[in-house]
Amino acid sequence: MTRTGAPPRILVTRAEEVLGERWDDYADRLREAGAAAVAFDQATWEQSGAPAAYDGLMLTAGVDIDPARYGAERAPQVRETAPDRDAFETAILEDALRRDMPVLAICRGHQLFNVAAGGSLHQHLEEREPHRARRGEGEAIDSGWHDVELAAGSRLAAAFGTRQLHVNSRHHQAVTAERTAPGLTVAASSADGVIEALEHPDRRWAVSVQWHPEMAHPAMTPDQHPLFEAFVAACREAPAG
Repeated sequence: MTRTGAPPRILVTRAEEVLGERWDDYADRLREAGAAAVAFDQATWEQSGAPAAYDGLMLTAGVDIDPARYGAERAPQVRETAPDRDAFETAILEDALRRDMPVLAICRGHQLFNVAAGGSLHQHLEEREPHRARRGEGEAIDSGWHDVELAAGSRLAAAFGTRQLHVNSRHHQAVTAERTAPGLTVAASSADGVIEALEHPDRRWAVSVQWHPEMAHPAMTPDQHPLFEAFVAACREAPAG
C-alpha cells in the first residue's frame, strides 16, 4: 500500500515544450483523481536515477521517437526526435515495470511503451484524418476526433464500462498490429487499423493510450476521468518502492 493518508506520488515525465500541449494538464488530471504529480525529467534521471520510492509512472507526449531505437531507417517525414529522451524514458519505464509500479503512457508514451517492449512503429500516416498530425512551422494543431473500440476484458473496458470511446488524436507515428511488441495485448483500436491502446498482461496495471485523455477540452475531459481514477486507484495499492 502507499503511505497511509498520503496521496500516491506519481512520476510524470517532462521534456521539451510542444505547442498546444501542457504538462500541467497531466498534473491536473492526477490531482483531480487524488494523486500528487511529481515532475521527472532527464536531468534528474542522469543525476540520481530512479527515486527510491514512488507509486506510479506516467509517460507523456512529445516529439517523434527515433526510428534507430527500433532498428529502422528514418523516414523523411520524421523530423524532430530526442534520442536522449528515448533512452531516459525507456530506463524509467523499465524501472517501473521491474518494480511492478502502475504505468499510464500517453501518446508518444504509448509508442515508447511498445518500442521498449520490443515493438516498432509505422513512421508516418499518409492520411491526415482522423489522426491529424500536420502542422506548419510554429503552428499548433487542433485535435482530430474518432471512435476507438475497446477490447473485451481489457482494463480500459473495465474502467470505462463501455466498449467504445470517442477520442482525440494528434500524431503521425503509430503502433499497428504487425508492429505490436510480443507480450503486450491490444486494448483498443481504430477502424483504420491503428492500435490505440496496449496493456502489459504480466503487470498489475500497465496501460498505454494513443489519444490525449489529459487535455482540458470540454468535450473530452469529463469522459476520460475513469482512466485516471483507475490508474490512481492502482497506484494507491502499489507497494512502496
